[in-house]
Amino acid sequence: MAVDLLLGLQWGDEGKGKIVDVLTSKYDIIARFQGGPNAGHTLEFDGIKHVLHTIPSGIFHDKAINLVGNGVVIDPVIFKKELDNLEKFNLDYISKLLISRKAHIILPTHRLLDAASETSKGKAKIGSTLKGIGPTYMDKTGRNGLRIGDLEMDNWQEKYRTLANKHESMIAYYNVDIQYNLKELEKEFFEAVESLKKLTFIDSEEYLHQAQKEEKSILAEGAQGSLLDIDFGTYPFVTSSNTTAAGACTGLGVAPNKINEVYGIFKAYTTRVGSGPFPTELFDEDGARMAKIGNEFGATTGRARRCGWLDLVALKYAVQVNGVTQLMMMKGDVLSGFETLKVCTGYKYKGKTIHHLPYNIEEENISPIYTEVKGWKEDLTKISSEADFPENFKKYIAFIEKELEIPITIISVGPDRKQTILRS
Repeated sequence: MAVDLLLGLQWGDEGKGKIVDVLTSKYDIIARFQGGPNAGHTLEFDGIKHVLHTIPSGIFHDKAINLVGNGVVIDPVIFKKELDNLEKFNLDYISKLLISRKAHIILPTHRLLDAASETSKGKAKIGSTLKGIGPTYMDKTGRNGLRIGDLEMDNWQEKYRTLANKHESMIAYYNVDIQYNLKELEKEFFEAVESLKKLTFIDSEEYLHQAQKEEKSILAEGAQGSLLDIDFGTYPFVTSSNTTAAGACTGLGVAPNKINEVYGIFKAYTTRVGSGPFPTELFDEDGARMAKIGNEFGATTGRARRCGWLDLVALKYAVQVNGVTQLMMMKGDVLSGFETLKVCTGYKYKGKTIHHLPYNIEEENISPIYTEVKGWKEDLTKISSEADFPENFKKYIAFIEKELEIPITIISVGPDRKQTILRS
C-alpha cells in the first residue's frame, strides 16, 4: 500500500498536528520524517490543549502505531518530558511508539553550540529555536553524529564523550559569553537516555517496507513548513532539514513511487516566527488583530508570530515543489469581521511583475501585488456544515482553489478536532 504524506506549505505553524489527529483513525501507522523538538504540533480536544514536539500526532488514538523516523533528531531530555506529560492520560505509549535506530541524538553540547553560534551572529542571527537542531544535523552530514542505535552498543558513552569534547572546543572558538554547567546538563541527559531505552528501537525502513507489503495504511507527518526547507526555503532563514515531500522519502526510507496523496496544509492568512523575509507582513491594526484572535504564539518557543495576508505566490510554489494533491485550510475563522481581505497574487521584483517565487524575496527587491476580496462578518466557529458557510467565505475558498488548481478538502473553523469540516 502507498504512503500518504501531510506537510505544511508556509513557514510552519499551519496546524499540522490537528489535521494528523483528525486523520489518524484512517491510518495504521503515523510516521514523523524530519525535524526535532524545534517543532510544536498543537492538538485540542475535550477542552484540553496538547503540544507535541517530537512524538507523532497520532499518539492519542488507540490503534495507531507512532514511528519516529531516521530523519528526525531527538533530544532525550525533551522526549522524556513529552512522555511524562502523556502519563496522566494512561496511554500505552510503550507499545505504540517506535524509534528508528538511524535517528540522530541531540546532545547537551549541541544546544550550547546552537546558542554560541546564534549569539556570535549578533544582528545577523537567523532566529534559531536554540534546540540544538542545526549542530546535530551538521554532525550528521559531518559523519560523526550519535544515533539511537548507538545506545544499544557497549561503547556509546565513549562516542558521546569524544563528540562532547569536540563541541566544547568549538564553543570556546566562538569566544562568546555562554554560561553553562555541563555536569548538570549531562546528569539530566543520561537519566533521559535510560528512559528512552525503555522504548522499542527498530530498523524503520524495513519495518515500513513490511508494513506496505501487509497493506497497512501509513501517514508520513512533516514538521515546520515548506518555506523553511533547507534547499527550497527562504535560505538562510530556514531549518536544517528537508521539510518538503522529498524529505519523507529520505527521512523514512520510503521509495518516491510509494507516495500517494500529498496533503498540503495552509492558514487562511500567513504567519512567520523569527527572522527572515515576509513580503505580505502587516505592521498595522489588521496584523495585530490576526495575531490576537489567532493566538499567534509559537508552540515551541512562545515567541509572537508575525502575521500578514495570504501569499498565493509562495503558496503556489510550495504546492508545485511538493506535488500537493489535496489542500487543507486552517484558521478561516480568524478572518471573520474583516470588511476587505487582501491576497497576494504577484510580486513587483526589481521593477518587473512576476508570478513565481524568485531567488531573493527581501523587501528591498520585492513588493506584493494584491487582489482585494470581500470579507465576512459571521462567526465560523459554531458552523458544522459547509452549507452554512457565509457566501463571501465560500467565494474566498473558491478564489484560492482557482488560483492553486488544487481542491481544498478540509476546512478548519476552530482549534478543537470537532471544528473540522470535511468537504466532498
